[in-house]
Formats: sequence, C-alpha cells, structure tokens
Amino acid sequence: MGYLIKLSMLIDAVNDRLGQLANWLVLAACLISAANAMSRYAYDLSSNAYLEIQWYLFAAIVMLGASHTLRVNEHVRVDILYTHLSERGKEWLDMVGTALFLVPSMLAIAYYSWPFFMQSWEIQEMSGNAGGLIRWPVKFLVPLGFTLVALQGISEIIKRAASLRGDIRYVTHYERPVQ
Repeated sequence: MGYLIKLSMLIDAVNDRLGQLANWLVLAACLISAANAMSRYAYDLSSNAYLEIQWYLFAAIVMLGASHTLRVNEHVRVDILYTHLSERGKEWLDMVGTALFLVPSMLAIAYYSWPFFMQSWEIQEMSGNAGGLIRWPVKFLVPLGFTLVALQGISEIIKRAASLRGDIRYVTHYERPVQ
C-alpha cells in the first residue's frame, strides 16, 4: 500500500500545481478581457485572437482546474445520503462511487475525445475567424482534462482504501453549498 500512497501523493501534487496554474489563468483571462475592452472602446482596435484566447483560457481553467477541485473535495456531489453517513460510510461511498462511476466515465470521455483532438492536430486546424488562433491546443485540453480527473479519482480511491484499512487518516469533510 506504501507505493500506492506515494502514487496518490504524486497525482495530488501534479493536480495541485495545475490548480495553481488554473488560478493564474483566471487572472490572465481577466487582464486580457480588460485590455481588449479598453483597446476596443478607447482606440477602436480589436482582434478575434483576443476573444479566442479568452475562450481558450476559460477552457484551460475548467479542464485543468477540475481535477484539483476533486482533490480538495469541492466538487458537486449528490449529498442526499452523504451528509447522513458516518465517516467510514462516507469513505466507502466515495471509494465505490469513484471506482464505478467517476473513473470509468472520465476515461471513456478522454478516449472518445482523443480523435477530436487528433483530427485537429493532423490538419493544423485554424479558427475560421480573421486573425483567429490555431485550434488543436484547446482541443487537446479535453482528453487531458478528463484524464487528469480520472487520475485524481484513482488517487481518491487509494486514499479512501488506505483510510479504511487504517493506514492513513482521511478527513471526509464536505461543506454543503448554501442554498
């Protein structure tokens, strides 16, 4: 189990870094948006590339930040049962749900989105807009993002299993959103 816990820690570290990157990309998107608005209204200058880079950054924020969101237990969950379970019950529910639903669905989406990216890569797809950007980098984010969520799911399964065995202590704290 020691090797699996080390693997889990490695996956967590990668997704923590990508979560930090996603946070910085929010700032970059805001700055680009503000600069684009200012140049458009103050100087009557604009470019489709400015608009498209904002879309690309939003895609990167979502696809790179999702795995970190899962890691810090801030993802959306159906908590009809979850809040009423004991800590051990929560660990079991997380582990089984992640193994049966999350990981297989994320891997399926990553697998089926790969040709979408590859086709764009092979033809070096460009935006149809004047001054637009190349498309394959943003299309690569789809299989990458879903693969990262699947890997984080595997990390979560490892942590829950280790906690259930008594090898580590895992806190299943989940703060229900204000409604």
